[in-house]
Amino acid sequence: MALSGKLIGYVEISKNGDVFHDLLRHKPHEMVEMVPDQVHDCELHEGERGAVGSVITWHYTHEGKKKFSKQIIESVNEENHTIRFKVIGGELVDELYKSFKHSFHVEPKGDRQVATWTFEFERPDTSVPWPTSVMDYLCNLVKDLDAHNNTK
Repeated sequence: MALSGKLIGYVEISKNGDVFHDLLRHKPHEMVEMVPDQVHDCELHEGERGAVGSVITWHYTHEGKKKFSKQIIESVNEENHTIRFKVIGGELVDELYKSFKHSFHVEPKGDRQVATWTFEFERPDTSVPWPTSVMDYLCNLVKDLDAHNNTK
């Protein structure tokens, strides 16, 4: 029996939601220059960069190991700065989870912004852990990208 789960992480950022949404959707390859120890490459396989249905592969280091994640962009909402991905290849779905989707959303909070990651996943059994280390990785990535953008 598979076990469905949902995990949500929040990060306060100083930049406008447009900046992060644009970076993740249209310029993910620029993250390689901003955080080279964490993100090594972002390859476009099908479609246009940032378009729904496009297939991309992220190459990154997590927990000291080089990994990859092949994803399809499932939906985009420009108005509320949301982008949703379905993982279709890589360690997350090839070795751990039966299915894995994640979305990124930014909304105002006072004079700052809040970036939100939401994971929806299906574990094959209880021996597979919740993806908390992946959530920590992505929340820290957002913090590092925010810090990088504030030094410009």
